[in-house]
Amino acid sequence: MALHFYHVPRLLLIWLIKRRYILTCMGVVPAVSMKKLWGICGLFLMVLWLSESMTVGQPMAIIPRKVRCRSVKYSPCYLIWHFCPIVCPTSCLVDCISCKPVCSCNFPGAVCEDPKFVGGDGITFYFHGRKDQDFCIVSDTNLHINAHFIGKRNPNMKRDFTWVQSIGIMFGSHKLLVAAKTTTTWDDNLDRLALSFDDMPIHLPNKDGSKWRTPIAPCVSITRTGDRNRVVIEDEENFRINAVVVPITAEESRVHSYNITDEDCFAHLELGFKFYKLTNGVAGVLGQTYRRNYVSKAKMGVVMPVLGGLHKFSSSSIFATDCPESQFGNQALPENSHGEYPTLHCSSGVNGTGVVCKK
Repeated sequence: MALHFYHVPRLLLIWLIKRRYILTCMGVVPAVSMKKLWGICGLFLMVLWLSESMTVGQPMAIIPRKVRCRSVKYSPCYLIWHFCPIVCPTSCLVDCISCKPVCSCNFPGAVCEDPKFVGGDGITFYFHGRKDQDFCIVSDTNLHINAHFIGKRNPNMKRDFTWVQSIGIMFGSHKLLVAAKTTTTWDDNLDRLALSFDDMPIHLPNKDGSKWRTPIAPCVSITRTGDRNRVVIEDEENFRINAVVVPITAEESRVHSYNITDEDCFAHLELGFKFYKLTNGVAGVLGQTYRRNYVSKAKMGVVMPVLGGLHKFSSSSIFATDCPESQFGNQALPENSHGEYPTLHCSSGVNGTGVVCKK
């Protein structure tokens, strides 16, 4: 059996204990006090834990992030801390209804990675779009959300690698921008989030819990959920959006052959949507999945179920409502009777072809 480096502390500890015992019995070394012995054991146990948390060529185990519910509507869960699940130690949020932490990319309403969507029906699919173009992802009578895609072309593929760099949210006569700033080298200590409301920049102090809100109706608030790069945006009568700015890491680039260079780490958004007031005519890449009788058009049973129809969702700019699927400003249809859409409890599909969810 091959001897790996993480076996060394265990063998060394056994060797030292045996050697100390033999030398003590021979009278060469005085007996070790119980306090010192416990100190030696504690030190070696720490070394053992550190070594066991690594394998050759891999980093140490990641300490899970702490998250909490920030919606005062759910008082039993409000501001209670939770640790992220082990499968997503740094990327999760709290489902305030069940008061449990859930992986950000395995939750209905999620948009993340090379855009992976989890629909309101709980089905995971991909929509790649095109780099440097805008697409409507939600379009309803009084809510329209576009996403601006950035990306790189892989010469060995027929499509772009793409990520969501910003979203433009229109509701009533207002517009809200949430964007990741262009970044060369990523630094966790720098905030790379850009926000504006009706074309006016929003400046939030870099402190967890910092909050901005509109002075008049509609009541829109933006709250930091971390010191940097994390916010939750909420219109109390319309929607709630968790947004996190993340880079493409060197490891992700290596695994997926993104070929990311030092010129641009392609900082982008990971998003989690909740909607309070959609009609049954809602459209858009993500929005259509919230219709009562929607049947997914993505091909299931494959490694990467892809949704097509770029022409249906293409918009001329981040705040345009001219995509062919647009419903913005149309006569209102009856609302879905869900109120806040019920939480779907999902299993599997974290790295697979889909998720199975139950209400």
